[in-house]
Amino acid sequence: MSSKIIFYEDRNFQGRSYECDTDCPDMHPHFSRCNSIKVESGCWVLYEKPNYTGYQYVLTRGEYPDYQRWMGYNDTIRSCRTFSTSEGPYRMRIYERPNFQGQMMEFSEDCESVQDHFRSRDIYSCNVMDGYWTLYEHPNYRGRQYFMKPGEYRKFSDWGIIFYEDKNFGGRYYECMSDCANLHSMFDHCRSIRVESGMFMIYDRPGYAGNQYFMRRGEYSDYMGMTGMNDCVRSCRMIPSHSGSFRMRLYEHFDMEGGMMELTDDCPNLMDRFRLSNFNSCNVIDGHWLMYEQHHYRGRHYYLSPGHYRSFSNWNAISSRVGSIRRLMDL
Repeated sequence: MSSKIIFYEDRNFQGRSYECDTDCPDMHPHFSRCNSIKVESGCWVLYEKPNYTGYQYVLTRGEYPDYQRWMGYNDTIRSCRTFSTSEGPYRMRIYERPNFQGQMMEFSEDCESVQDHFRSRDIYSCNVMDGYWTLYEHPNYRGRQYFMKPGEYRKFSDWGIIFYEDKNFGGRYYECMSDCANLHSMFDHCRSIRVESGMFMIYDRPGYAGNQYFMRRGEYSDYMGMTGMNDCVRSCRMIPSHSGSFRMRLYEHFDMEGGMMELTDDCPNLMDRFRLSNFNSCNVIDGHWLMYEQHHYRGRHYYLSPGHYRSFSNWNAISSRVGSIRRLMDL
């Protein structure tokens, strides 16, 4: 079944309107504010900021004559995403500690007050096995909302990176919690970065191209001085968590031809281990990896997710030289 939502700039479905029937990462070109909404079909998640970030609001079919009706904090809607309802079953587990530790409680139906049933007031991780869910900050379905699709959420903050235009976390900033192929509309330049949780690759060109740099949780008060990159951050990619096995194969020639070397752990010096330093293709079977141009994890580096790379240009390298490789573990 198709989905359709109509946004209105003024209350009671007045003023300029915009119809949408698919996901939209940036709605600013279509309207400047949103004070009422009609959901004609489907289910939707609305976001306060572009690229599906900021406050979230889950809306089902119906009419919302002012933004308080969807428990909005303001009249700003900058992105939206549609999702299909599940006919069942529904199943999720919440935990009192990160990484699915501590007391656990399983749900298969709505619960208007988690605190009445769960010993811990706070939830630090959860596992959504079946169906789509909405978590609310307060009992009786009030307060901030968080849309949850099937997957593992090892900590409540998964994931977050903040870009600042000036050094020492000053100036205009933009918070991102997912992949973004074009950050140019969010800020002009970037001189400091704070990674609140998770792992990210940042790129100096749109579309995950150009020079790339790996960033883990921490504060980078002088981004250019600490990384050697310029102040152009044009795209970023979230590195998914992975707790399973790691396995990749390196090939001497293009298209997975010639001599093959397999890795299941970190390698600080490929020349010492394999007597080779040039690899023209690879196959990442399990896990996420960083490939470095020089030995002992130095120099230009490139992020590799599971997949076939028939040429070194497929991982955006400028040559086939590979000095060292490491696994990207959960941090």
